[in-house]
Amino acid sequence: MISSKRTKRKPKRTGINFMRRRWTALLVAAMLCACLGFAQSKKKGDEDGRTVQGVVSAPDDSPIVGAVVYLKNTKTLQVRSFITQEHGSYFFHGLSPDVDYELRAENKGASSPTKTLSSFDSRKAANLDLKIKK
Repeated sequence: MISSKRTKRKPKRTGINFMRRRWTALLVAAMLCACLGFAQSKKKGDEDGRTVQGVVSAPDDSPIVGAVVYLKNTKTLQVRSFITQEHGSYFFHGLSPDVDYELRAENKGASSPTKTLSSFDSRKAANLDLKIKK
């Protein structure tokens, strides 16, 4: 008697569904790697960028409370403002180290000369005092 053993064939993995699953898995893996790469690209300590702070004073060197300090990004021309607090102090944080900024103060129609915070200034915390000229 001839015995005939039937062996099951494994299905070939060349179907359209298999190819779709393979490409989908590859795409998901690539996206995951990209996300992880971007998440690690930020260096520790760079979260806030750099800061600038100072005091706005009158011609007689007394601090001015309530003066308006303008910070202009020379790359995008965006202007941020800050109203001086107690003792005439102001501060801006989260500034890009790759951009130059112009600062000036105004109070009751008078203003200070413009000062520049250069991108070549490597300080993380710069101190620029502004004096209002009459």
